[in-house]
Amino acid sequence: MQHFLLSAQARTISLKAVFSMGEDKAYRTFCEMRWPETEGEAVCPRCGCVETYNITSRRKFKCVACHHQFSVTSGTIFASRKMSFTDLLAAIVIFVNGAKGVSSLQLSRDLDCQYKTAFVLTHKLREAMAKEMAGRQLDGTVEIDGAYFGGYSKPENRKEDRKDRRLKMNLTGKRQCVVIMRERNGKSLPFVVKNEGDAVPYVRDHVGTLATICADEGAGWDALHAGWETKRVNHSVAFMDKGVCTNQAESYFSRLRRMEVGTHHHIAGPYLYAYAGEASWREDNRRVANGGQAAMVTAAAMASRVSRQWKGYWQKTR
Repeated sequence: MQHFLLSAQARTISLKAVFSMGEDKAYRTFCEMRWPETEGEAVCPRCGCVETYNITSRRKFKCVACHHQFSVTSGTIFASRKMSFTDLLAAIVIFVNGAKGVSSLQLSRDLDCQYKTAFVLTHKLREAMAKEMAGRQLDGTVEIDGAYFGGYSKPENRKEDRKDRRLKMNLTGKRQCVVIMRERNGKSLPFVVKNEGDAVPYVRDHVGTLATICADEGAGWDALHAGWETKRVNHSVAFMDKGVCTNQAESYFSRLRRMEVGTHHHIAGPYLYAYAGEASWREDNRRVANGGQAAMVTAAAMASRVSRQWKGYWQKTR
């Protein structure tokens, strides 16, 4: 049986189609994504009035009621953008086409823009993706597992000076744990904590009390038995025991590891949660055609407010 990603159904949009549609059609696409309830007709973001003047020379609108002037990206995550709508749409298509993510350097070369522009743009798209997971509740059979990222310790040159980098005393202290909670054949939800056991409060907030949790033998998950029907599998003995496994969680970590090793190379630090959320979104929508994925990301970006974290990122002290 042919894999979905190899089928024609997985390819419903291409860069060729984006660049051939022209700026006017790309602009119309963003209007329809911003105001789907009015089929792309402008709605004032200040007072909600549906009657507007169209200022065609500047691609802006003026509200009839409050006289507020706005554009299709005003108040969204793309506010104050300088890229053309065609390039924005192409960036989204390139972004979703990468099964294991797309590096900012590659995107900057594909679109002939600065690395800074591509870096901030991809993080804005990740922020829009994360809006879909806000307040998500998981039920049914939920698999949970954790994996550690970052905190690399460089080995010494001479063998006699080297230390066992697996020991806690020789770690840098920067290592973080990504915990994934994933429904079988359903949605997933990642968190970034210091240790696996620190994720238990998040489980209480986002997993239904009637759910069945599957976890490995890690001691951090012992507290789960007090609130849920919890089934454990000892990975030192078997990966699956009588139907109990964490294979769905391991599938998520496989994608995140490939993103780290093959694409981004460094996803640790303060933005690890953003890459973890991206991997979760890609896993949840892996059976959606790339055209559908591009539409989902565009709609999420147009529905998101101005990013307080990424607006003016390079003008601030980091």
